[in-house]
Amino acid sequence: MCGIAGFIGSHTDAHSILEKMTEVITHRGPDDVGFYEDEQAHMGFRRLSIIDVSERGHQPLFNEDKSMVLTFNGEIYNYQELRDELINKGHNFSTQTDSEVLIHGYEEWGTELLPKLRGMFGFAIYNIKDGSLFLARDPFGIKPIHYTLVDNTLVYGSEIKSLLEYPDYQKEFNEQALDHYLSFQYSFPPETFFKGIYCLMPGHYLCFKDGKIETHRYFEAKFNPNESLSEDEAVDLIEATFENSVEAHRIADVEVGCFLSSGVDSSYVASYFGGQKTFTVGFDFGEKYNETSWAEGLAKQIGTDQHSKLISSQEYWDAIPKVQYHLDQPLADPSAIALWFVSQLASEQVKVVLSGEGADELFGGYRIYHEPLDRAKYQKLLPQSVRNALAKVASSLPEGIKGRAFLMRGAKRVEDTFIGNAFMYDYEEKKQILKNHELASRPQDKTKSLYKRTESYGDDVVARMQYLDINTWLIGDILLKADRMSMAHSLELRVPFLDKKVYEVAMQIPSRLRVTPEQTKYAMRKAAQRHIPEDWAQKPKLGFPVPTRVWLKEDSYYNKVKEAFTSDNAKKFFNTDYLVKLLDEHKSGQLDTSRKVWTIYCFLVWYEIYFG
Repeated sequence: MCGIAGFIGSHTDAHSILEKMTEVITHRGPDDVGFYEDEQAHMGFRRLSIIDVSERGHQPLFNEDKSMVLTFNGEIYNYQELRDELINKGHNFSTQTDSEVLIHGYEEWGTELLPKLRGMFGFAIYNIKDGSLFLARDPFGIKPIHYTLVDNTLVYGSEIKSLLEYPDYQKEFNEQALDHYLSFQYSFPPETFFKGIYCLMPGHYLCFKDGKIETHRYFEAKFNPNESLSEDEAVDLIEATFENSVEAHRIADVEVGCFLSSGVDSSYVASYFGGQKTFTVGFDFGEKYNETSWAEGLAKQIGTDQHSKLISSQEYWDAIPKVQYHLDQPLADPSAIALWFVSQLASEQVKVVLSGEGADELFGGYRIYHEPLDRAKYQKLLPQSVRNALAKVASSLPEGIKGRAFLMRGAKRVEDTFIGNAFMYDYEEKKQILKNHELASRPQDKTKSLYKRTESYGDDVVARMQYLDINTWLIGDILLKADRMSMAHSLELRVPFLDKKVYEVAMQIPSRLRVTPEQTKYAMRKAAQRHIPEDWAQKPKLGFPVPTRVWLKEDSYYNKVKEAFTSDNAKKFFNTDYLVKLLDEHKSGQLDTSRKVWTIYCFLVWYEIYFG
């Protein structure tokens, strides 16, 4: 695992700039540094040695005639078979790394290389002969790439903080990103909080030549259920393919560990780690927020060397600024900070860990995926006119009344109600909270085009929701925090559920075997149950429990947040009286506004770091 950064264009102080861009992401690769520079290309690299840990794995790498240069962040799990194929075609390899198959593969197949790759990646290839740059990102966006165009110079990097070191980029806050963040709890990709800086979308590549950028999509996750699949056939397929994926993801020349929570996803991964190290964190805040006992219980049964840590309240709050710095952009997911601590714990023992991200999106694991099944019965029972009337009555009731949200959503289509796993502020509330209320937009306007692409799914509403989450939530929240929190501790995190072959199986699973009225990830849980006890395989989806709602009622943390809510930075963007009202409503127990409060607080912490 590594970090890349660079720019294509001339500059009077080019080497010094490149050094700064590369140095700021040293955490991504503390083992080695490398540069390629000519009059136009300036490519930097930081290395975390995982495969071929000798000096032969040093980057940048070249093809045989040194007409192409590569820097690469990621892992290619099928590199050995690709290497053999390329050798048979006459290519000469100088290292044993997975990196080298990319430059020879691009030389041989061009963009057709990308569908052949099984792995996670963000890489850059510079063609010395024609002065062009090729950037590519893996299908699901496990590894990041950001870019901007400054006076016909393309500036790129694994993290935004590298781009901010380029002196001709004038750092400017993107207010529109704040509007989207207030609804989604993350910056809606490909936009970022920095004007003119974008993320290269998953499953896309970028070509840059003569000052012009072109992006192309080479992969799209599409559901294509095979309704003839029986339950046993589906479970057999999942089990065999996932076992193969875990084995591929364990390829390394260093020790590999595994994250282990109380949930089925990481438990299923960890079941292949007998005798090896697993890592868990919980909160020193009572049993409700500490599930380390579940992880420790499973570790005993599957025979792993378990390592656990309890996070104190003070440790958690002290880490918030460090977390927001490493994220590059504000993220209001409280579990990001827990991921910071479990990554820190694991990094003391190993260089690589496997984790369970992606299972929910591919196999239908979120509790909200039950809603279409519940709503279908309601919609069949009552005509639209009656549902509209009930929704109107429900909208006039106070927030927090049981059943209010269900009645309101029961009169609408999924594309009008579901924008992803987080929905913080709606259009009307954003108009109240934002100082510049004209910034407020309807979040459904951002998701409309994605729903348009799923019209062929017909009545499979769960698949439409999964497609939306894969293209928004997975990129903007799940994989962002996974990459940044692990790499902040120079730890490579691998996700065997987000594997090319696992995806090919997941897309075939019929909706009846993804989500049932009683259970999510139905078929996947059945496969897991062949390897872990039923209590773990069938454990309900909880997410990582973080006691933010409790903390915000304590005077010390209430006052800390209130200070931020009444600060000069808050006054730039928000109606601060409304912010304090939300905070006070929560402290008094009138309403649980903790998620909304947390969303604003994380933004203000981040803003102070990057713009304060």
